[in-house]
Amino acid sequence: MTKLKSIIHHSLGWVLTAVFLLPLLWVMVASLREVGLPPPTTVEWYPPNPQWQNYQTIFQRVPMSRYLQNSLFVVATAVPITLIIASLAGFGMSQLPTRPRRQLVYFSIALLIVPAAAVWLFRFQILRWMGLLDSMWALILPSFTGSNALFVLLFYWTFRRIPGEMFEAAQLDGATAVTVWWRLALPLSRPTIVGVTVLTFVMYWSDFISPILYIFSPGNYTLAVGLQILNQLDRTNWPLLMAGAVVMTAPVLLMFAILQRFFLHDLSLSNLFEKN
Repeated sequence: MTKLKSIIHHSLGWVLTAVFLLPLLWVMVASLREVGLPPPTTVEWYPPNPQWQNYQTIFQRVPMSRYLQNSLFVVATAVPITLIIASLAGFGMSQLPTRPRRQLVYFSIALLIVPAAAVWLFRFQILRWMGLLDSMWALILPSFTGSNALFVLLFYWTFRRIPGEMFEAAQLDGATAVTVWWRLALPLSRPTIVGVTVLTFVMYWSDFISPILYIFSPGNYTLAVGLQILNQLDRTNWPLLMAGAVVMTAPVLLMFAILQRFFLHDLSLSNLFEKN
């Protein structure tokens, strides 16, 4: 009976994996079709004459390499800053007395309810006042506030599940709050760090609205905007559009493939809310 359950469990896992991977496979196959051909009317598992030069063509039609560099710069800067600020804020909240801690948690949850469109105008005014409009820092600036209240709450919940006696013992040994955060709290929250890293990477990598609102020079556009420009040049050229989609999606898949083993760890985020 146990063996049968294991077989069913693994079979369902493979079926779900196939469901999520098939669209990615079809996008990859569509990107290798001949330029100008419409999408296939039937399922095509591999193109008869793969056109690998389609990927070179999209870099020739639009400055995709420049857009790729801009996107890499944004995520390489915003992700570490977000991890530092969000973890510091979450650690600070976890060490507060009960009443102010609950107030900050309620405030953070309330911030999650605010729609993103409600802050566009205020952010534009702040960026103009700071002189950061039309620069890459206009896209990176939100990371100095933790990027999203959810990331702060994730770190807060993680640190609250670490026994407080460990922090108290470190402080009795003369460790400062920053030392406790850096040497004790962060090493024990590795799954949360990985989860926030992936979420932050995807958020900044796929951000299309911010470059449109705060960037005016085409040389400062990111890859998300470059993909839209490619779409506007020729909306019916599906192989090139799919090639651009593959270039946009590949870094996210690569990061998740590298870090996915942390999600399967016994202390992963999937089990975070079941602990203690």
